[in-house]
Amino acid sequence: MFATATSNLVKEIDPEGCLIPVSRLNDSDKLVPLSLVIRRKRFWFWQRPKYLTSDFTLSDVLNGDKPIKPVVVETDFLKYAGTFGDKLSGKVDGGVGPANFSLEGKGSSKLQSSFGSLKKQEVDVQKLLLDSKDRVLNLEHSLVNQTLGKHSEAFAILKERIVTSQQCSVTEEVLEQGDCAGFFTNKIIKVSVNENENAQQDSSVSLEIPAQTVIAYSVIELEVKCGGQFELCLQPDTIGGFKVDSPKKAKDAVDGRLVKAVGCNPAGTTATPALQRELEKLQAHFQQLADLPAATRSTLLQLLITIMLDRVALAALESGLDQLCCGGTPDLCELQDSPTLKQTVQEVLDLVQQSHQNQSDGQSGGTHPRSPVLTATHVTVSAMAEMTEPALIHLGSCSPRFLLALQQLVHCLAGGGELSLQDPALSQLVEEGEGYQRAEQLFSCSGATLQREASTLRAETGPQAKLRPLVMCISVQGLASLCT
Repeated sequence: MFATATSNLVKEIDPEGCLIPVSRLNDSDKLVPLSLVIRRKRFWFWQRPKYLTSDFTLSDVLNGDKPIKPVVVETDFLKYAGTFGDKLSGKVDGGVGPANFSLEGKGSSKLQSSFGSLKKQEVDVQKLLLDSKDRVLNLEHSLVNQTLGKHSEAFAILKERIVTSQQCSVTEEVLEQGDCAGFFTNKIIKVSVNENENAQQDSSVSLEIPAQTVIAYSVIELEVKCGGQFELCLQPDTIGGFKVDSPKKAKDAVDGRLVKAVGCNPAGTTATPALQRELEKLQAHFQQLADLPAATRSTLLQLLITIMLDRVALAALESGLDQLCCGGTPDLCELQDSPTLKQTVQEVLDLVQQSHQNQSDGQSGGTHPRSPVLTATHVTVSAMAEMTEPALIHLGSCSPRFLLALQQLVHCLAGGGELSLQDPALSQLVEEGEGYQRAEQLFSCSGATLQREASTLRAETGPQAKLRPLVMCISVQGLASLCT
């Protein structure tokens, strides 16, 4: 609940900025000015990094006994209140080979948020530059030593935080409904200010948020040199890290350029070479999904469509696949209050592991360290997790035949060509009354456009689309691979 409330706040007030929502209430006390935060790079470059709190501040890991005392300026930030909602209803019937499935249900979600008056606390960066000049990190400190050895991690320090100024409460009500083949979730989440310390509870779960709770923050990354000297990365697009990890730093730079190449299309052009190259690199993963037995593909597609309509369940599935890729055991504790969703996510994880076992049984010479099906599923789910909420809703309402039509539009977007509306592969766009409008809305929510001219279709990315077209294309390709 807390993570959903803070995530929605950041999406509303800073959708393309540098604010990071706090996902765990327990982390609030650790997020003090100049506290050390670890930025962890994910498996795929389109995944947003994870930020992990630590028990230390910058002063704790410096050589010398003189601590750095930050100068913090507090100002009124904003008063936040809003009501957001979606209504979902529909029926998806489909078949993959000899297998058929049906997903039908109705539901709605409603979020009412009122954090009251929020405060912004900012570190005086110029004073920090003076105080940290010529200071050196203690490379023998346990946290520094452990982080130094991990190529995917870098240090950052907290420079800004958004805090509550009065006590609030988060309440949640969950209702799941639908037939035996699937369900939708009816969830109401309310965040309200408590007046006179009296909280009105009208749902099954209630969480009290005290005053001075950190709900979002931003960081400055550190570039650490071989001897422990460091520089503050003051520009937002500057990536920190350890200079001794030069291969990592070079890879980060390549990924940064790729983000710009995939997302920025010159005005008046439709081809996106970087987008096409990235999709071509992933074709082997999509083929792994297409090669699964028909019954497995049908079940996996049904489960993914169900999960993608709930952001918390989708995040839990992505985290579970992350853990499996690292050789660990998935922890689905965040779905403890939603047993049906937890079971659905667990079914996906079990199905992926079972597919790996089936592949291993048919091979001699041992097993692969990581299942190709696991990697392929991870690629698809990680892209879905980066899509916007409206785009997920549009994609989640697509039948298998419609997904195959979207796959052709994805090829058109990547290749910069045109498609004829007479093409049998696009018949679903024409036959369904709102088929074209649905595809158009999905592309629009993903930083791309569809242009209909007479009997042809043309697709292109927007000038500031960034990675949104890529993650949409990967999601469509992955799901469509389960429909072949």
